[in-house]
Amino acid sequence: MEYELGKFLKDKFKHVPWIEIENHNNIEQLRSNPNTEFIRMKRYLIIGIRKTHKYVPNHKVSDFLVPYTSSGCNAMCLYCYLVCNYNKCSYLRLFVNREQMMNKLLKTTNSSPKDLTFEIGSNSDLVLENTITDNLKWTIEKFARSNKGFIAFPTKFDMVESLLGIDHRGKTIVRMSVNPQSIIQKLEIGTSPLINRINALNLMCEAGYRVGLIIAPIVLVDDWMSQYSRLIEQLSDELSKKTKEKMFIEIIFMTYSYVHRAINNEAFPKAIELYNKTLMTGRGRGKYCYRDHIRKQGEYFLRDQILNRLGNIPIIYVV
Repeated sequence: MEYELGKFLKDKFKHVPWIEIENHNNIEQLRSNPNTEFIRMKRYLIIGIRKTHKYVPNHKVSDFLVPYTSSGCNAMCLYCYLVCNYNKCSYLRLFVNREQMMNKLLKTTNSSPKDLTFEIGSNSDLVLENTITDNLKWTIEKFARSNKGFIAFPTKFDMVESLLGIDHRGKTIVRMSVNPQSIIQKLEIGTSPLINRINALNLMCEAGYRVGLIIAPIVLVDDWMSQYSRLIEQLSDELSKKTKEKMFIEIIFMTYSYVHRAINNEAFPKAIELYNKTLMTGRGRGKYCYRDHIRKQGEYFLRDQILNRLGNIPIIYVV
């Protein structure tokens, strides 16, 4: 509560009960809850200080994955890798020492001999977080003063109005994650509808941001070919001409796990079963991914659909 953001949040949420905790990484009274409590626990907001600041090398859109101002989310995507990593403690955690994190970002980028790109949204959805803290707006404006480099983040949300008129100086890369609307409704609970996401990406592009599209995660439901064909057709129809000229695409196939399955079966008993023994194989301890030949079939199909509907938009990786 000594931090500026801590004081702001304390005042903003003064109307709800506050419970003091020893450690935001291990809240025993929440960790020990049964899986059936998962939905209720998503309503908690955890506030703490981020102590881990180690950058992890990355070789996709960014050079480094950066621990940043939040972790977890109050949406409930049934495949979320944070659930896999943190089990039931995937509720939204906010870290109030944002100045410390920003200072390291600026020091790192300004001391580099080349432009670096920093992925600041790998542990949370910063557009969603921004509706609570204004951290993303604050971050974009602060980073715009750097001598070089870029920050990047993905999102499944459309609440971008506060980001449109700010001075970002082209140093921010916004990537919108998309899926067929049926999959969004069934598997990405609490996120923005597809058409809203498309409109938000168009707005960000028009505002001068660098933009990308993440088709992810590819979920091979029974009618996946028709669903993803319709998705790409809708993207072709609804994305603006400017967005299609400027954007790039990332394609990511779903990975799943024993932890996901255990939580989903108890917290969402009526949800569709994502584990498919015929299509999936083991990948590490307790994790599943699509078999290589199945994934390749999906990749060829998507590349063909994208080429025919969207043209030669760069696909920078498929995993």
